[in-house]
Amino acid sequence: MASNRGQLNHELSKLFNELWDADQNRMKSGKDYRISLQGKAGYVPAGSNQAKDSASFPLFQFVDEEKLKSRKTFATFISLLDNYEMDTGVAEVVTPEEIAENNNFLDAILETKVMKMAHDYLVRKNQAKPTRNDFKVQLYNIWFQLYSRAPGSRPDSCGFEHVFVGESKRGQEMMGLHNWVQFYLQEKRKNIDYKGYVARQNKSRPDEDDQVLNLQFSWKEMVKPVGSSFIGVSPEFEFALYTIVFLASQEKMSREVVRLEEYELQIVVNRHGRYIGTAYPVLLSTNNPDLY
Repeated sequence: MASNRGQLNHELSKLFNELWDADQNRMKSGKDYRISLQGKAGYVPAGSNQAKDSASFPLFQFVDEEKLKSRKTFATFISLLDNYEMDTGVAEVVTPEEIAENNNFLDAILETKVMKMAHDYLVRKNQAKPTRNDFKVQLYNIWFQLYSRAPGSRPDSCGFEHVFVGESKRGQEMMGLHNWVQFYLQEKRKNIDYKGYVARQNKSRPDEDDQVLNLQFSWKEMVKPVGSSFIGVSPEFEFALYTIVFLASQEKMSREVVRLEEYELQIVVNRHGRYIGTAYPVLLSTNNPDLY
């Protein structure tokens, strides 16, 4: 492992593998969804929204939407995706209905084994209070409390919007959108155009069963040169990982290297004051011999 990646965090690796095994809502590749990686993405200069299209077809060839609708954490998660203004600088207006949807989502994920295990771990670390309601308030503040991305502007963003929904900087640069369900739904609506996979250095093509991918795509004409995302995992799994990394440190940028299943990942969480600014996984390497 290269030294600039940081040391492998064995404690978090053990915990995250336990959360992975407990993620009963996770969708299974080949059964619940199918992806088509197609070609390798090209280089996009900084600030450019021009990208070579190395993929003629969508990334997601099939997703079992009945399972998305029938699994409560997915269903309540999807209800949140249309609650936000896309552009930063445009103040968010949160309605009572949207507050109720946020609470319904948190209630749903807090019922899962994944979030119960995450909560227990955080309580042992004195990073969360033991009652479920206090933990829910903590999650609400971290993820849904609005803040201003630009100094002097009105509250226009929150951690949930950036990480899971995606947003744009003055309508010219896309930011965030690290969630596979949002990617699929936006792709289905023709808002996202998948451009191809982004290979890691000295590595060839990823595998269609991989559950962490680096992708290139455009969203409403704005190009994301590299976007990384878990594929198939439940919302509660991502919430658990990112919350744990966020609460473990007061650093502006946390980068925890973990071994999860066959993947070596860096879980990156950026702090915006007391709230999450962004969070995403970076695939460093894999044990899968097919990929070398």
